[in-house]
Amino acid sequence: MQRKRHVRLFRNGRNQALRIPREFELVGNEATIHQEGHRLIVEPVYQPGQLLDLLATLDPLKEDFPAIDDPPPKDENFF
Repeated sequence: MQRKRHVRLFRNGRNQALRIPREFELVGNEATIHQEGHRLIVEPVYQPGQLLDLLATLDPLKEDFPAIDDPPPKDENFF
C-alpha cells in the first residue's frame, strides 16, 4: 500500500520548495529529481560508504529462500 501525505508548497527565494515529512525522510544529503508526466520523482543519491546506512533502513525479507542444488565447481589443473 502506498503512503500519501498532504504537504504545502512554499517559495524559497526563486525556487518552489516543500518540506519532506519525517516518515519520508531520505538517507544522505543529496537527491536527484526528475519528472514523469505530472509526477515529480525524488531519489536519494548514495555516496560511497552509505550502503550500510541504506540497508539499515530496509525491512527484512519475509519469505525464505529455496534450497538450491548447486555444488561448487571441481578443481581443475590448467597447467
